[in-house]
Amino acid sequence: MKILLPIDGSKSSLNAAKYVAKMAKNSRSPAIVTLISVHDDLGLGHVKQFVAKSVVDDYLREVSEKELKAAHKALDAAQVKHNIVIRRGHIAEEIIALANKDKVDLIVMGAKGRSGFLDVLMGSVAQRVSSAAKQPVLLIK
Repeated sequence: MKILLPIDGSKSSLNAAKYVAKMAKNSRSPAIVTLISVHDDLGLGHVKQFVAKSVVDDYLREVSEKELKAAHKALDAAQVKHNIVIRRGHIAEEIIALANKDKVDLIVMGAKGRSGFLDVLMGSVAQRVSSAAKQPVLLIK
Protein backbone atom coordinates (compact mmCIF):
# COMPACT_ATOMS: atom_id res chain seq x y z
CA MET A 1 0.00 0.00 0.00
CA LYS A 2 1.30 3.45 -0.93
CA ILE A 3 0.55 6.14 1.63
CA LEU A 4 1.17 9.86 1.23
CA LEU A 5 1.76 11.66 4.52
CA PRO A 6 1.85 15.47 4.35
CA ILE A 7 3.81 16.94 7.27
CA ASP A 8 3.72 20.60 8.31
CA GLY A 9 5.25 20.43 11.78
CA SER A 10 1.90 20.67 13.56
CA LYS A 11 0.83 18.40 16.40
CA SER A 12 -1.90 16.80 14.26
CA SER A 13 0.55 16.01 11.45
CA LEU A 14 2.82 14.28 13.97
CA ASN A 15 -0.24 12.36 15.25
CA ALA A 16 -0.90 11.36 11.63
CA ALA A 17 2.68 10.11 11.32
CA LYS A 18 2.35 8.06 14.50
CA TYR A 19 -0.96 6.65 13.24
CA VAL A 20 0.59 5.67 9.90
CA ALA A 21 3.55 4.07 11.70
CA LYS A 22 1.21 1.96 13.81
CA MET A 23 -1.05 1.13 10.85
CA ALA A 24 1.88 0.13 8.62
CA LYS A 25 3.52 -1.93 11.33
CA ASN A 26 0.29 -3.88 11.92
CA SER A 27 -0.50 -4.32 8.22
CA ARG A 28 -0.02 -7.66 6.51
CA SER A 29 0.99 -6.04 3.23
CA PRO A 30 4.08 -3.87 3.12
CA ALA A 31 3.44 -0.15 3.22
CA ILE A 32 5.51 2.44 1.43
CA VAL A 33 5.10 5.88 2.95
CA THR A 34 6.04 9.15 1.30
CA LEU A 35 6.49 12.07 3.65
CA ILE A 36 5.88 15.37 1.89
CA SER A 37 6.60 18.88 3.12
CA VAL A 38 5.30 21.75 1.01
CA HIS A 39 5.91 25.43 1.58
CA ASP A 40 4.00 28.13 -0.20
CA ASP A 41 6.66 30.70 -1.01
CA LEU A 42 4.15 33.29 -2.22
CA GLY A 43 4.57 35.22 1.02
CA LEU A 44 8.31 35.45 0.43
CA GLY A 45 7.83 37.49 -2.76
CA HIS A 46 8.96 40.72 -1.15
CA VAL A 47 12.04 39.06 0.34
CA LYS A 48 13.18 37.63 -3.01
CA GLN A 49 14.07 41.08 -4.28
CA PHE A 50 16.61 41.51 -1.47
CA VAL A 51 17.84 37.95 -0.93
CA ALA A 52 19.30 35.48 -3.43
CA LYS A 53 17.04 32.64 -4.59
CA SER A 54 19.54 30.09 -3.23
CA VAL A 55 19.21 31.61 0.26
CA VAL A 56 15.39 31.31 0.11
CA ASP A 57 15.72 27.73 -1.20
CA ASP A 58 18.11 26.80 1.62
CA TYR A 59 15.86 28.39 4.22
CA LEU A 60 12.73 26.54 3.03
CA ARG A 61 14.66 23.25 2.83
CA GLU A 62 15.93 23.69 6.40
CA VAL A 63 12.42 24.48 7.66
CA SER A 64 11.06 21.40 5.88
CA GLU A 65 13.77 19.15 7.28
CA LYS A 66 13.06 20.43 10.79
CA GLU A 67 9.31 19.82 10.39
CA LEU A 68 9.89 16.31 8.98
CA LYS A 69 12.31 15.19 11.70
CA ALA A 70 9.74 13.90 14.24
CA ALA A 71 7.66 12.08 11.61
CA HIS A 72 10.80 10.54 10.12
CA LYS A 73 11.83 9.37 13.59
CA ALA A 74 8.37 7.81 14.26
CA LEU A 75 8.46 5.86 10.99
CA ASP A 76 12.07 4.76 11.58
CA ALA A 77 11.17 3.50 15.07
CA ALA A 78 8.34 1.41 13.58
CA GLN A 79 10.68 0.20 10.80
CA VAL A 80 8.35 1.51 8.10
CA LYS A 81 9.90 2.02 4.68
CA HIS A 82 9.55 5.67 3.65
CA ASN A 83 10.94 8.42 1.50
CA ILE A 84 10.86 12.18 1.73
CA VAL A 85 9.73 14.78 -0.80
CA ILE A 86 10.16 18.52 -0.32
CA ARG A 87 8.21 20.86 -2.59
CA ARG A 88 7.38 24.53 -3.01
CA GLY A 89 4.13 25.90 -4.33
CA HIS A 90 0.44 25.84 -3.54
CA ILE A 91 0.28 23.32 -0.71
CA ALA A 92 -2.94 21.44 -1.50
CA GLU A 93 -2.17 21.36 -5.23
CA GLU A 94 1.32 19.97 -4.65
CA ILE A 95 -0.02 17.25 -2.33
CA ILE A 96 -2.69 16.21 -4.83
CA ALA A 97 -0.25 16.32 -7.76
CA LEU A 98 2.19 14.00 -5.97
CA ALA A 99 -0.63 11.68 -4.90
CA ASN A 100 -1.74 11.35 -8.52
CA LYS A 101 1.78 11.07 -9.95
CA ASP A 102 2.81 8.35 -7.48
CA LYS A 103 -0.60 6.64 -7.63
CA VAL A 104 -0.90 6.48 -3.86
CA ASP A 105 -3.67 4.42 -2.29
CA LEU A 106 -4.30 6.68 0.70
CA ILE A 107 -3.51 10.19 1.91
CA VAL A 108 -3.21 10.50 5.69
CA MET A 109 -2.86 13.99 7.11
CA GLY A 110 -3.45 16.07 10.17
CA ALA A 111 -6.91 17.59 10.38
CA LYS A 112 -5.61 20.93 11.66
CA GLY A 113 -2.31 22.31 10.45
CA ARG A 114 -0.03 25.14 11.31
CA SER A 115 -2.01 27.95 9.67
CA GLY A 116 -4.61 28.30 12.45
CA PHE A 117 -6.41 31.62 12.03
CA LEU A 118 -6.12 31.57 8.23
CA ASP A 119 -8.12 28.33 8.15
CA VAL A 120 -11.18 30.32 9.22
CA LEU A 121 -10.73 32.81 6.39
CA MET A 122 -9.63 30.61 3.49
CA GLY A 123 -10.43 27.02 4.36
CA SER A 124 -7.78 24.57 5.46
CA VAL A 125 -5.37 22.56 3.36
CA ALA A 126 -6.97 19.40 4.75
CA GLN A 127 -10.36 20.54 3.49
CA ARG A 128 -8.97 21.34 0.04
CA VAL A 129 -7.12 18.04 -0.24
CA SER A 130 -10.04 15.94 1.00
CA SER A 131 -12.46 17.57 -1.41
CA ALA A 132 -10.20 17.51 -4.48
CA ALA A 133 -8.21 14.27 -4.13
CA LYS A 134 -9.15 11.18 -6.11
CA GLN A 135 -7.75 8.99 -3.34
CA PRO A 136 -9.29 8.37 0.06
CA VAL A 137 -8.12 10.92 2.62
CA LEU A 138 -7.86 10.05 6.30
CA LEU A 139 -7.75 13.06 8.63
CA ILE A 140 -6.15 12.60 12.04
CA LYS A 141 -6.69 14.94 15.02
